[in-house]
Amino acid sequence: MYKAVRARLRALVCRVRAARRDAGMVTSEYAMGIVAAVAFAVVLYKVVTSGAVSAELEDIVRRALDGPV
Repeated sequence: MYKAVRARLRALVCRVRAARRDAGMVTSEYAMGIVAAVAFAVVLYKVVTSGAVSAELEDIVRRALDGPV
């Protein structure tokens, strides 16, 4: 009985230690995801605010507003 309880406790402690080691890795993955999302947003902002894209977007909005009533 004693050996079974001791083995069960050892298994639980090992699981807790393994979970602690993975916790930092999950945080770094979130950080890399945030960095990638911000970089994508910056690139998208630069493309949308460029002259050619901005003119095309204005033309699309102007045609939509001037359409038949």
